[in-house]
Amino acid sequence: MQLDVIDTRGMAKEAIDVADSVFDTEFNNALVHQVAVAYRAAARAGTHAQKNRSAVRGGGAKPYRQKGMGRARAGTRSSPLFRSGGQIFAASPRDYSQKVNRKSYRQAMRSVLSELHRLGRLIVVDNLQLDSPKTRNLVDRLSEINCSSALIVTEQVDENLYLATRNIPNVNVIAPSMLNPADAVDCKKLLITVEAVKNIEKWLQ
Repeated sequence: MQLDVIDTRGMAKEAIDVADSVFDTEFNNALVHQVAVAYRAAARAGTHAQKNRSAVRGGGAKPYRQKGMGRARAGTRSSPLFRSGGQIFAASPRDYSQKVNRKSYRQAMRSVLSELHRLGRLIVVDNLQLDSPKTRNLVDRLSEINCSSALIVTEQVDENLYLATRNIPNVNVIAPSMLNPADAVDCKKLLITVEAVKNIEKWLQ
């Protein structure tokens, strides 16, 4: 199959040939959901921690006698019923990562890229290099191709392009190696350079 290529002014350029197995596969909703959830789960720090009744300092002595106080019996101040006591279901550090097979991850990427192409949300441009780190220059280029909100994937993230995107909301720039199903699904449009397309195609074939 072929992907249409445009320049930064929205003018059509020569189309490029790509593999059908990468950009024209059937969309697998269940697989994409599984991989996207696993990707976001792996980003969680999992460092939350609370103290249960055994980890709270003190509480060794009985706070008051068993009978005659008009209160419920209590054996320790570290009970969750008391102020400064332990948590009933205390959170503990844990690993949220989920195992995803390499073939499943790549197939999910193929599925997402193919669906974005079918929906018209995959745009291939010939070049996105900037002469200066001016946000206005990049905004003007994106407005020419109707991409006010996009995920930019370029072969080399130069300093000018990186600095120009920092002040634009909903516009991020990444290298092909950082492309993942979660970000690809969330973005309104996926803006990829020709060199990045070749790199992604080589990775997913």
